[in-house]
Amino acid sequence: MTQATAQTIRADDWRMQLKKLGYLLVLIPALLVPLVGEIWRYTGMNDLWFFFPIVFVFGVIPVLDHIVGQDPFNPDEKDDVPSMSEEKWYRFLTIMTLPFQVAAITYAGFLFTSPEIGLLGQIGLAMSIGTLGGVVAINVGHELIHKDSRLEQWVGGLLLSTVCYAGFKVEHVRGHHVHVSTPEDASSSRYNQTLYQFLPHAYLHNFLNAWKLEAAQLRRKGKSPFSLSNELIWWYSISALLAVASGLIWGWEGVAYFFAQSFFAFTLLEIVNYIEHYGLHRRKLENGRYERTTIHHSWNSNYLLTNLFLVQLQRHSDHHAYPKRRYQVLRHHDESPQLPSGYATMVVLALIPSLWFKVMNPRVEAYYKGEEDQLTSQ
Repeated sequence: MTQATAQTIRADDWRMQLKKLGYLLVLIPALLVPLVGEIWRYTGMNDLWFFFPIVFVFGVIPVLDHIVGQDPFNPDEKDDVPSMSEEKWYRFLTIMTLPFQVAAITYAGFLFTSPEIGLLGQIGLAMSIGTLGGVVAINVGHELIHKDSRLEQWVGGLLLSTVCYAGFKVEHVRGHHVHVSTPEDASSSRYNQTLYQFLPHAYLHNFLNAWKLEAAQLRRKGKSPFSLSNELIWWYSISALLAVASGLIWGWEGVAYFFAQSFFAFTLLEIVNYIEHYGLHRRKLENGRYERTTIHHSWNSNYLLTNLFLVQLQRHSDHHAYPKRRYQVLRHHDESPQLPSGYATMVVLALIPSLWFKVMNPRVEAYYKGEEDQLTSQ
């Protein structure tokens, strides 16, 4: 499909109003769990149903993406962006994901520990709730931790705590956004680097670097990293309390379920990180510093349906160039490097390195045409 050219339209245009309502889709993933639970019971408890959310996210959504098409519309920067940025509807939707996320995890916990479910069903359920946690808890948490209000910061931290990845709150903002598309950033994948080479380093670096960044900030303030001023201690304590609660309610299976869904959720995050910056990098200047982050240092994807589900995470180029912009006013830029499909499709491709390289390497090479030396300078 040909890439749509960006157009500016007013906030009262019917297409922008329809998109405004479309963000309700961010609440849908959490509803898939009780839906699957009811289908499981109605169909005679066939455990394969617990894989349906995965099929929906990585099978149905990619097809619908190409049927629905792309979203070429940007809000009017002068007349609408200021008012849209302050509109409470958009904040309400992101904050409402927290009770939806907690309810989905709780409901799935009762299913997971039901004597009627088999091992296959438990695996499917843990993978599914983890996938939905990546879509809801981490993705919306990512939106919120970039904002200044205390409420949004707290909701973002709590969402990340439900999947044991609160370090992302510190490392992403103070680490990834500072060093993105440079060798110093473990969340920026390199040209010809496979997903399986990328993941172990990303897990370890992002966990450890969060503690280093928080400790450094506290020391600058004259405080101990081992004090209650360390926000990571609070967030990880909340994760620990959730694990304990899971054990008290459901026993050891509940604890296993809580950590399993967390693992699948933050693994999906790191796969998306791999996709978002693959092969792109900031050039080193003569003074030894890297050029500033622009819309050219992240892959953009502008498929409307996934953008609604992911509160425009796919407009990642604009997000990195202007990280304080709220999701509803993120813009599509024609000149940004463009992915050939939405994130759901790209996740599947990333899992198969030979297909990933076949699809993405020519795009990276075309982007650096005329300066091929940049491909080996990362």
